[in-house]
Amino acid sequence: MIVTALVFSFIYAAITVWADNTQGWEADQLKEYSFLNKTIRVSFGVSLFLLIWNLIYFTYHYVTRTRKEQMDTIRLESMVKELELKTIKSHINPHFIFNALNSIRALVDENPERARTAITELSNILRSSMKADSLETSPLERELNIVKDYLALEHIRFEDRLRIEYDIDEDTLDQQVPPMMLQTLVENAIKHGISKQIDGGVVKIISDFRQDHHELIVQNTGMLNSEINPEGFGIQSTYNRLKLLYGTRANFEIKNLNGNLVEAKVILPVQSL
Repeated sequence: MIVTALVFSFIYAAITVWADNTQGWEADQLKEYSFLNKTIRVSFGVSLFLLIWNLIYFTYHYVTRTRKEQMDTIRLESMVKELELKTIKSHINPHFIFNALNSIRALVDENPERARTAITELSNILRSSMKADSLETSPLERELNIVKDYLALEHIRFEDRLRIEYDIDEDTLDQQVPPMMLQTLVENAIKHGISKQIDGGVVKIISDFRQDHHELIVQNTGMLNSEINPEGFGIQSTYNRLKLLYGTRANFEIKNLNGNLVEAKVILPVQSL
């Protein structure tokens, strides 16, 4: 930019000085200077003007281009985030569906009324899963109803081996949580906890306010060991969704408690209503 401005200012000055000499427009006080000196004097002023103009011009276009690139990057990140969330939310364990259908089939002759209720519970879960694609967050009360339908279906399979407990602060029911996240944690508790125990066990869901955040906890009988893959869908999807939605304002941990109890805890920011 600097070299171009100097070259064009010199060319402009040379043409101007030549025209002044040819047409007799030259000022008397400049006649004693040589052609080169006059050209340099004129080009100095012109070069400053061109430098300032070029600086403004290139700065404007640089800022404009940078902002456009930033907007494109933001749009791309937003699309990636949306696709990741849709991929995570659209996942339903096919084994659960097969198990639920088998349980319902067994009830058709034995307990037709319970079979009809089970079909309704299964349809509620599937319907909620489809709606989850269009939601970033959902009220805890709605997610809790889905989990209750899920556990009711699993209770058909496990019968007395599955005990369910709730410790829910009613003030937390309006809090927004990622859709189907609680369902995923409970499903994880059934798969890696209750199903591994000969005598079954308990699944306990806790929701409460602690200090300045909302704690959502799923506890289950069992022990955290190498069979639970930290890169598996249930755990990894919870990490990813919390990071995408809340960044550093949310946290997730899973650990052993008291030797025969596993706790999955989600810490969410409190949302004022």
